[in-house]
Amino acid sequence: MSLRPILIHPDPRLKKAAQPVARITPEIETLAADMLATMYEAPGIGLAAPQIGVGLRVFVMDATRDPEAPPAPLVLINPEVTWTSEAASTYEEGCLSIPEQFGEVTRPAQVRMRWLGLDGRTHDREFDELWATCAQHELDHLDGILFIDHLSAIKRQMITRRMVKLKRESARA
Repeated sequence: MSLRPILIHPDPRLKKAAQPVARITPEIETLAADMLATMYEAPGIGLAAPQIGVGLRVFVMDATRDPEAPPAPLVLINPEVTWTSEAASTYEEGCLSIPEQFGEVTRPAQVRMRWLGLDGRTHDREFDELWATCAQHELDHLDGILFIDHLSAIKRQMITRRMVKLKRESARA
């Protein structure tokens, strides 16, 4: 298990749709372990494979916020939404690929997803609250969509300019 570097926006790899995983292999298991380690270290509550430069439909998440609760990591391979609620919720979202930038995004309050697990079985689960927001945010990454794509053009441009400046400054350091 090793930590992987997280791509920072703007990076063209973040805007590409990821490819389905054909089957669970030891490489996919290693990828999942690395992604979880990277997510927890960042720290974050979700991480999609494209964020570490891997163009596969895999994301990990753990939206457990209670520091006393045990971790509840999930690995979702080839996830798909099978249902969304009519009710919506708005969260101030952030992203490990867009550090220290936030924006309010409105999404369905509940979502049901189906995915392949590392055990090779199909899983189905309904998510709500922060879990639902996180699952939809990470699924967007697999389709080349960033949370800033849900914001106004002006706000998106401001955040992108900040990220370009951040990348320029860190390249000099």
